[in-house]
Amino acid sequence: MDVILDTTAKTFIQVTEVWVPADGRLVLAGGDYGDLAAFAEASRATSFGQGEGLPGKAWAEARPVVLKGFDGSYFKRTEAASEAGLTSAVAIPVFAGKDLKAVLVVLCGDDANRTGAIEVWHEADGLLMLDDGYYGAAKHFEWVSQHTHFPLGQGLPGGVWAAETPMLMRDLGSGYRFIRADSAARAGLTTGLGLPIPVPGDKTFVLTLLSAKGTPIARRFELWDARPARNGAKAEAKLIDGICAREGALWDPDNAGNERTAAAWAGPIGRVLGTGVPLVESKPGLTAGYSSMVALPIHLGGKLSHIVAWYI
Repeated sequence: MDVILDTTAKTFIQVTEVWVPADGRLVLAGGDYGDLAAFAEASRATSFGQGEGLPGKAWAEARPVVLKGFDGSYFKRTEAASEAGLTSAVAIPVFAGKDLKAVLVVLCGDDANRTGAIEVWHEADGLLMLDDGYYGAAKHFEWVSQHTHFPLGQGLPGGVWAAETPMLMRDLGSGYRFIRADSAARAGLTTGLGLPIPVPGDKTFVLTLLSAKGTPIARRFELWDARPARNGAKAEAKLIDGICAREGALWDPDNAGNERTAAAWAGPIGRVLGTGVPLVESKPGLTAGYSSMVALPIHLGGKLSHIVAWYI
């Protein structure tokens, strides 16, 4: 029997944008604004120089940036964000070597029920430490995270760091591999997505997105291997892991004949494979009937290695 999704439930992330460099500035390439039309209009009228606003800061500093309050900050669209009920944002730069491909920005609101986590971890003295994060109502989990660090290979951030690949974790509240399982269970966090954020230089950053059932970050996650095809094969990406609220597991490692692939330029994943630039789409008729998706490419060693997609 098919699972009926509650598509009316609030999502943890309310707005997602892609900003791309053009003539020395960052301009809006696309976004999903839901019903926040006024904020969308303000965004289309805005551009950012290097170091200017949140996207420009992520560009200039070559690192993910978390901003948990707009008033009195460098955020440029404060009035429009306030009217839309947006209170925090995370900017994620997408670099291919030293070349900035885009900046992905996600924006969230704050209320007593919105629970989840967007975390940025950085390496210091051989450990991953919390750089910053936004947790909504999950205050105890935030405190635990601020006092947690990860050696190479330990937990979701440490696993991503060791493997240099994106990873999905299920059942965060009961999984022994998730170091913060007890506090995750208390916060209602269920699914974790971790991904490396390569930047110029020798700094290490890992981004984690932790989703709760009541206010999910996404209802479907996909991990695609987009490393250059060997032996002259055509460029394509292969689905290597995924989970869906409706379908369950999306990939069967024991059934090689059930592999899902995407060719360059064919469909949303293929367009990201072809361009190397993040994609945000919001329209009816996407994969499995979802209406909104984000596809984020990861470039390792200057070359596209993986694509991470999530759907609302």
